[in-house]
Amino acid sequence: MRYIIIGAGAIGATIGGRLAEAGAEVVLVARGAHAESLAADGLRLTTADGARVHRIPVVSGPAELGELRPDDVLLLTVKTQDAITALDAWGDAEVAGGGTAAQRLPVLCAQNGVESERLALRRFARVYGVCVWLPATFLEPGAVSALCAPLTGILHIGLAAGGADARARRIAADLEKSGFEAPVVEDVMRWKHAKLLGNLGNAIQATTGPEPDPAKAALLQRAQHEGRAALEAAGIAYASDAEQSAARDGKVDQPAGGSMRGGSSWQSLRRGTGSIEADYLNGEITLLGRLHGIPTPVNDTLRHAANIFAREGLPPGAMSIEDLTALADEAATRA
Repeated sequence: MRYIIIGAGAIGATIGGRLAEAGAEVVLVARGAHAESLAADGLRLTTADGARVHRIPVVSGPAELGELRPDDVLLLTVKTQDAITALDAWGDAEVAGGGTAAQRLPVLCAQNGVESERLALRRFARVYGVCVWLPATFLEPGAVSALCAPLTGILHIGLAAGGADARARRIAADLEKSGFEAPVVEDVMRWKHAKLLGNLGNAIQATTGPEPDPAKAALLQRAQHEGRAALEAAGIAYASDAEQSAARDGKVDQPAGGSMRGGSSWQSLRRGTGSIEADYLNGEITLLGRLHGIPTPVNDTLRHAANIFAREGLPPGAMSIEDLTALADEAATRA
């Protein structure tokens, strides 16, 4: 199999680099200064094993590859706000022997949130969800770090519509040769909805900074309380905290004393991308709340604040947790 990593950022480049060093054939899809750096100098990947450079083919789109191969696997790792553009571009690509990628090739949605699987299922016949536990940092072109040990990350895999198959097991076997644990599960979206609850704090971290603070923890608890209520009202199952702890504790430990850097949303602001994934994290809870009569003022406040930061180019951490909490309190009073 050849793995085409659509979005060679923190997650995509880490997975792609690890697959390549384990002997898999990999193509990275990137753009702008990052693509130029990858092509000129290689992928500078740092993991718990140390730093190394991987020379991996880099393209900006399917036209540069010509006809895709029947054994290609598309790994979608762009942020959800960029998913439609990527799915449309790659879904229409022709595959050797006839048909398009959307008709013939598998696409794996390795992203935060749960919307990309729905977007992909509208276009692709073979869609897999991937629940990603992979703390990684991408702040400068060509360089990515993922420092967890003893595993680089944990990637639950399964069919987005439910179930698992032989292809998922083959992909999982490749990932497990590459420094990941990759459980093949029948209910991958249950794991992704659980991960969604954890990602509700991304907007807090992005707007007020990654430093731990009891007030930030309290606001996250309020957001998660809304999230659980909305999921339960919608009849959506999610893995328990105990299940998640059992799956990852002692396997993806971050190094002590490392520099204080934030997660994916914080990194988006730090790089000045102009967009952020809050509409598909906190916004997912807001959507479910509106559909099922559950008030979600905290999540709507976080979504709104994160979008203002991205749209106006504000630096991450420029807001105090006191001001953010006050906005959430005001929204809760109106709800």
